[in-house]
Order: sequence, then structure tokens, then C-alpha cells
Amino acid sequence: MAELSARTALWLFRERVYWEGFDRRRDALFDLLDALLVAGLVPSFVHLSLSGLFQRGWGSAYDALAEGRLDEAWLRRLVREVPLDAGAALYAVDTSVWARCDAECSPERGFYHHPSRHSAGQPIVAGWSYSWLAQLSLSKDSWTAPLDVRRVPATDNPHSTAVAQIQDHVATLPGEVVPTYVLDAGYDPVRLARELGELDGERVAVLVRLRRDRCFYADPPTPTGPKVGRPGRHGAKFACRDATTWPEPTAAYAVDDAQYGQVQVRAWSGLHAKTQNHPERGANRTKPVVRGWVLLVEVSRLPGQTHVPRQLWLWWRGPGQPDLALLWRAYVRRFDLEHTFRFAKQTLNWTTPRVRHPEQADRWTWLVLLAYTELRLARSVVADQRLPWEAIQHGRRSGLTPARVRQGFLELRAWLGTPASPPKPCGRSPGRPKGTHTGPAPRCPAHKKTA
Repeated sequence: MAELSARTALWLFRERVYWEGFDRRRDALFDLLDALLVAGLVPSFVHLSLSGLFQRGWGSAYDALAEGRLDEAWLRRLVREVPLDAGAALYAVDTSVWARCDAECSPERGFYHHPSRHSAGQPIVAGWSYSWLAQLSLSKDSWTAPLDVRRVPATDNPHSTAVAQIQDHVATLPGEVVPTYVLDAGYDPVRLARELGELDGERVAVLVRLRRDRCFYADPPTPTGPKVGRPGRHGAKFACRDATTWPEPTAAYAVDDAQYGQVQVRAWSGLHAKTQNHPERGANRTKPVVRGWVLLVEVSRLPGQTHVPRQLWLWWRGPGQPDLALLWRAYVRRFDLEHTFRFAKQTLNWTTPRVRHPEQADRWTWLVLLAYTELRLARSVVADQRLPWEAIQHGRRSGLTPARVRQGFLELRAWLGTPASPPKPCGRSPGRPKGTHTGPAPRCPAHKKTA
């Protein structure tokens, strides 16, 4: 019965996507969704039309992204209805770049950091940046549950987009649930707290990785003599690199883990950083002081032992006291989102299409998110169609990786069917009238932010 229920849930999810999530060109969009689920990595976008599940011609693939319409707000509510099984209120927010370095005619591009590609000797690429919000699981697997994806405007910063995603997501959660959002070192905890406003520290908890050279300050001591001059705002200095500046920790936790060996977590409360960048900089106004917890995580070994373990510094701010036993594991599970990015790019062809307009990239990104959600719903019912050289994954269907679920999805697709209508013959297109000239496309240089 459980397997039948999971199959029914997947079938219902596909029906709702087709009838309520897709609008214009829904048949071609749904065929594209099925094609990228079973095709694997293809050399170019048009090769998806050669899949047996794509019932239309290759022109319909391009037309689906150019003229298709889907309701992003409705799809966002739909994927939130299918969270991870027994998943905690633990979420990760991070950005990933769709590189479009040579697309001079593509508007709204920006320059972003890239770990492996370079431009003019700098580790940056021109393209579109997308902010993903996904639910994490504390189990040791590579599955996440992407719940939202939004393009970061080239003139904006990822903080504003992340805050908008968090605010929109918190509004859908029950009032008694306090979610924890885990972010990497590219986000400034002070800026996040300032933009979150009323939600910060009261309704949500934020866990952010810190650089190892950050400095924080305690509250100044209470003056005992006469008050002369402006009162102090910063007390004793806390330098992450200088152990002599560390006072006694407010809380501590230690555990012997099978993967990381001896794990030690220390936390200091009531620390704040000096605000450098502020929208009212230059005005004669007191900058806000954002207090939080600074966490130090130290392990004796790493699972792969690729290098000597380093100190991990984290910033936590939320209601109540931090759960140190949960927080260090929460940041370890944040790396599962990196596996999701790699699977989306290398297997689901997220960055394969060479579309010109960012609106087309937005539609394709949502198709990739929906495809990943279907694989997540199918992992408990799909049969393991492993290749001859692949090992059995412990003999459990629920333990299959996303790549193994995709390999067996074609057999399940035969049972699911498709709500898309068969194509109708329309004859031969007359093509572009003779004598017409479209002219060169306008050039759109990538936006470069100044310091």
C-alpha cells in the first residue's frame, strides 16, 4: 500500500504540474520535462527532442522556452507540499551561476565568482546567478528538497534575494516551527539580520559560516566614573585567529563521531561585529549592533582525509539557546546542496541550453527543479536499473542516489503515462518571407558592480 501511495502521489504531482502549473505551450513544456528526466547529459539542448518521450519536432523544444508560460508562484507552493520524508526544519540557501560569457546579446548578465573558470586571469564569469532554497536532511545521503529558485538581478545582491525567499517561505510554515537557514561565507550575517527585520532572531534562526580572520566585540563594561563623552559601543575584542582573545566559552559540546572522529564545539554569546557597510553610511546616526553567537567547530579527522582539518567558525542568531549538537551537523549537511547543483548541471542539463533571454532561462530552471522533485518522489518506488559495473546500493530502494533513480525512471514512466496531448500535424512552415531583414541583435554588456 505504501508503494501504491507513493506512485499515486507522483502521478498526482505530474497531473497538477501539467493542468495548473503550465499555461501556454503546456504540452511541449511537459514533453521537455519528461525528456530531461531520462535523456541524461546531452551535447546540446536540441538533442532532447530526439528522446522517445518528446513527441514533437525539434522546433517545439525551442518554442516551449521562448513562448511557453508557467506559474512560478503556484509551482513554488506545489513543491512546498512535498517536503523531505521526516525532514527537519533545516534549510540551505545558496547561489549557483549559469555561465554565459560569450552571449553578448543576452541582457541582464553580471560578473560572478567561479571556482574553476577564469576570465582575463580573474576567477569570474559573466552570466546569470540563481538563488536556491532547499530543505536538508540529517541522514547521510545526497538528497535535498529544492523548494524555491529565483534569479538574482545583476544590479542587486544575493542578500536581498535570499531574504525575500526566507520571508516568503516562513509565511507558509506553522507558527510554532522555528526554521534554521544555513548559508555559506558569501553572506554577511549582519546584513542578513538587518534586512530580515522583525523575523531576525524571533521567528527564524540563521547559521552562517565565517572567515577565519573575522573579529567580534563584546559589550562594553558598565562605566563606574562620571559620564564624559560618547558612551562606548565595543568592549573586549574577539579575534578568531588569536586564541588569547577568547574568553571562557558560554557553552560547549563534544562527541565522538564515526566520520569526523572527536568533535568539539565551543560557543560564545553576546558578540557583535563592527558594521562597515550600511545604507545610511555617512549619516549622523548610530549604526545598529547585531548580537549573536560565535561557534567554533573542531574535528580530529575528515572522511576523505584530503587535507588537515581546519577550524570552522560559524555565526548563529535565533530565539533561545543554540543546539550545538544539531548546528555542527546542520552545516555539514549544507554541502548536500552542492551535490544538487552538480547533479542539475551534469545530469539534468541545467546550464546546457544556450538561450538568449533570462526569462527563457527562468522557465528552464523551473523545469529542472520539477524534474528533481519527481526523482525525489520516485526514489521509493523505482527499480534499481544499475549498470553492470555499478555496485548494489545496500539493496534498499530508498537508498538510491538521484543518478540511480534517474536510470530507472523510464520503466516507471511507462506506468505513469503523460497528460500531454499528442502532436497535431500542421504542415510545412513557410519560413521567413523573402526580402525581410531582422538586423543585428542589440549588444548587452554584462553589468559590473563598482566597489
